[in-house]
Amino acid sequence: MIESLGARLTRVGQSYAPHEHRPLGGYMAAMGGFTALAAALAAAAKVTGKPAPARPATADVVLVSLATHKLSRLIAKDSVTSPLRAPFMRYAEPAGAAELNEEVRDHDSSLKHGIGELISCPFCLAVWVSTALTGGLVLAPRLTRLVAVALTATAVSDFLQLGYDAAKKAAEGD
Repeated sequence: MIESLGARLTRVGQSYAPHEHRPLGGYMAAMGGFTALAAALAAAAKVTGKPAPARPATADVVLVSLATHKLSRLIAKDSVTSPLRAPFMRYAEPAGAAELNEEVRDHDSSLKHGIGELISCPFCLAVWVSTALTGGLVLAPRLTRLVAVALTATAVSDFLQLGYDAAKKAAEGD
């Protein structure tokens, strides 16, 4: 008898982590989504005739790195973007500096659980964001650089705000 893909994933998941729920099916869906994103960017570059640069400019690497950091944290942790995460996450507590700690909402659905983990983790989102921004540099470089500049300026501002706050507390003896 041929085992269904879902049954096979369940069996593999149980043998992989017998004492903890690991949403392997959701992770597979996320990998499939990422592969689709990368393939769509590559296809768009091919169709438009816009080749990837032989060597990305150092300034673009720095710009995209800082913008990736900011956009990943904005999506995964910011209070303002919590409505995007709410279907998959449950509010736990404030995390300071306008960020939230949240917990995965749905342990029954491997897909929802996997999406919840992905969209609440800035480290996990970074590869998606950097891929999208890098693809944007090929397909729409002026617009992508403009968006990346705004995100980078916001990230630098965040670090300056935190540094100012730390200096103020030190000066006040806190």
